[in-house]
Amino acid sequence: MQIIAAWGADINHGSGSSYGRFGVWSQVRWRIKRRIYSYRCEAIFSTPPIRARNDGVIIFSMIGTSVMTSYLIAAKSLHHHLKRGRMVIMDDGTLTELDRSLLRRHLDDPHILSLKDVDVGSCPQGGTWERLLTILDIAADDYVIQLDSDTVTVGPVPHVEEAINANRCFTLLGAETQVRTVMEVIEFTKYSFPGGQPSKEDFEGHIQGATESILTRLAITGLDRPRYVRGCSGFAGFARGSNRHLAAAFSQSASAILGAERWKEWGTEQITSNFVIANSENALVLPPSLYENYWGSSPSRDIRFLHFIGTHRWHAWEYQRRSLAVIRTLNAAGRGVALAA
Repeated sequence: MQIIAAWGADINHGSGSSYGRFGVWSQVRWRIKRRIYSYRCEAIFSTPPIRARNDGVIIFSMIGTSVMTSYLIAAKSLHHHLKRGRMVIMDDGTLTELDRSLLRRHLDDPHILSLKDVDVGSCPQGGTWERLLTILDIAADDYVIQLDSDTVTVGPVPHVEEAINANRCFTLLGAETQVRTVMEVIEFTKYSFPGGQPSKEDFEGHIQGATESILTRLAITGLDRPRYVRGCSGFAGFARGSNRHLAAAFSQSASAILGAERWKEWGTEQITSNFVIANSENALVLPPSLYENYWGSSPSRDIRFLHFIGTHRWHAWEYQRRSLAVIRTLNAAGRGVALAA
């Protein structure tokens, strides 16, 4: 009955929109799939709690009350396969007391920080900048993994383990790029823009392309040969010993060229994360055939990690199928532990 009611509510909500007839139904289907996901995947709250490990690895996420179900699937699935780390959470300001109680029970009393307490300094406020700067502060003493709530770890992640053991930063490869490794910005520009040079349209377009178009013009003290990779901050590792100084310097330099208003746009934090990781020692780009953003196509048979970005999150029920498989795996592992005891 809840699903039928949600269906009706979504139809009524969409009927007055500016979408055409097919656009309305596309929106309705999107909302229905989201509701069904939330309903079926609430079973994550019945899976065994994790046991945190104080081993120098932090799994960090910024979340709110609307993503509690998906976040627990993301956090528990990664912890199950990685078998390392403890959770640190940044509350976006919407977590309720019930949410906090559930997080304490399921994630072995994680440290919960508040978004409003973060000093961003000269960097923009909002757009997940508070998340990145806090991660870099924490990474002074611990290896930190940034984990988005719309991710599912579906198998062993040896490349992540190797990065942690070697204290190397890592990143998930971003979208729409043929450049699958860290490059000096001169080479990145050559391979990323038609004719090897950005155009006026690149500079005036989407903030990611606009920023990537000016990488060769940045002046950052101490970086004579800066590097870059188009990564994805939905899943990224920051080596122990990191700090926010390079992020702040990059932000100031890019803002000076693009303008302060443009630099406030959504996406500048991810670009900065890419730059910081690329200019760390021996940074790793995770193999895209094993760790990928889901764009609606069938993942490889040996896939280990999926990031279900919004555009195709509800395509073909893949997100729900993978999430329910995680819930079954976690319950089976819990039964195995109980039998062994």
